[in-house]
Amino acid sequence: MYKDNEKTLNGHNFNFDEVGDAHVGSSIDTPITEDAFELSDEEKIEKIEQHFHKIMDILGLDLTDDSLRGTPHRVAKMFVKEIFSGLNPANKPKATLFENKFQYNQMLLEKDIDVHTTCEHHFLPIYGKAHVAYISSGKVIGLSKINRIVQFYCKRPQVQERLTVQIANELKKAITTEDVAVYIDAKHMCVQSRGIEDRCSSTVTMEFSGRFKEDTQLRNEFLASINTPLNL
Repeated sequence: MYKDNEKTLNGHNFNFDEVGDAHVGSSIDTPITEDAFELSDEEKIEKIEQHFHKIMDILGLDLTDDSLRGTPHRVAKMFVKEIFSGLNPANKPKATLFENKFQYNQMLLEKDIDVHTTCEHHFLPIYGKAHVAYISSGKVIGLSKINRIVQFYCKRPQVQERLTVQIANELKKAITTEDVAVYIDAKHMCVQSRGIEDRCSSTVTMEFSGRFKEDTQLRNEFLASINTPLNL
């Protein structure tokens, strides 16, 4: 057991609250164990249900109440099948590519993609918008697949910085182009509902590569475009 939120790991002392509030991320890849997918989804749901039942019981909730009785199962199913389904690589969307027959060689921007993910430090929601752009190197991707790539990496415990880089890296790999830009503006419930309880601030992260990183004019065009309202 740790004392006053501190624990020793590999000879170093960690304060869990400080690490979480500092928004620390460990790596570009989501940290998962080697045996993460040995259990089936159904087995995971069963085990999580049992553990969440214990959590609710420790909190003093009456699990015989009609409203609460099914909550452990609902939460377990939601974790595995919905909000953390992006942990499983089998759920990664397949990229549908097409020849760039129009020879369109300018920026293609998909704006205002919904971001709904979960902070890995407190398991509270992060929500906002992602803006993703790329320049074709000969292939184009179906527009909905850009949204699906964003949603896949959202459906796992995340740090916003990692999420931004993961989306950019996946898009570069899927379309075989280095010319990619990703911009995320999101609010964190771990900031809004606990700790500092700041309900107004948002967090912005960006990842630029290829021409978006090298060409200031192109990068500024991207940034200007995501802030231009669509008048219909």
